[in-house]
Amino acid sequence: MGEWAEFLRLAEKAAREAGRMLKRGMSRRREISFKGAVDLVTNFDRKAQEMILSRLSTAFPDHGFLAEEGLRREKAGDFLWIIDPLDGTTNYAHRFPVFCVSIALGFQGRVVLGLVYDPMREEVFRAAEDQGAYLNGRRIRVSSVDDLDRSLLATGFPYDVRESRVNNVIHFNNFLVRVQAIRRCGSAALDLCYVACGRFDGFWELKLKPWDVAAGALMVKEAGGRLSDFSGAEFSISSAETLASNGLIHEAMVTVLQMGKTGDASGRNRSQT
Repeated sequence: MGEWAEFLRLAEKAAREAGRMLKRGMSRRREISFKGAVDLVTNFDRKAQEMILSRLSTAFPDHGFLAEEGLRREKAGDFLWIIDPLDGTTNYAHRFPVFCVSIALGFQGRVVLGLVYDPMREEVFRAAEDQGAYLNGRRIRVSSVDDLDRSLLATGFPYDVRESRVNNVIHFNNFLVRVQAIRRCGSAALDLCYVACGRFDGFWELKLKPWDVAAGALMVKEAGGRLSDFSGAEFSISSAETLASNGLIHEAMVTVLQMGKTGDASGRNRSQT
């Protein structure tokens, strides 16, 4: 993929190595600890992160790194790797085979490369800035569904769903009666990739982190989709709100999400801000 080809090759090599280790680990005993009431981490998250960091930091010693499991290695240069070594940890801990490795590269503040590897399906999603998005080497595009009523959406719930009133339940209820169906797969990176390749028509979620969305968001953009926050304003990987769609149903999704700002499914007013 042009000027990013070597970066992408090494990112894919690291992701495949980590992903295949995770796949082997599905049948093995794992150590699980909790970061919150429902937010957990396994020893395989850490092992995958160490593996990816070792490979990429050796290849790019002057680059910075940001990753889910407590890694923030700042450098003075222009490059920042954004890594989720195991997106879908809860699934993985329960041996539910929906998870992935997500790696993105930031350059001068913008995401220029994304790589998402699903080792259970041997699917590799790749994207580079202004060069399109691909699944196993085949160019992908978002869906052509233009009616929210006929759309298949995806979402997830934040890890503080038990403690915070800003928990996506209202939005879920509002969409449930306005779309064909909603799926909750447990991996935001895969959800975004599935929007990019047309399996989902749209996706929304709250309180995601940069490592959850950096690679997948670039995938959506390069596949012709649209990204924003819940009001339709410009999207950032640091945003508290993530809305991704094929573009055709985007405004309709914004309308439903704005309903959730002022009232819940039973009609009672309740602020989500």
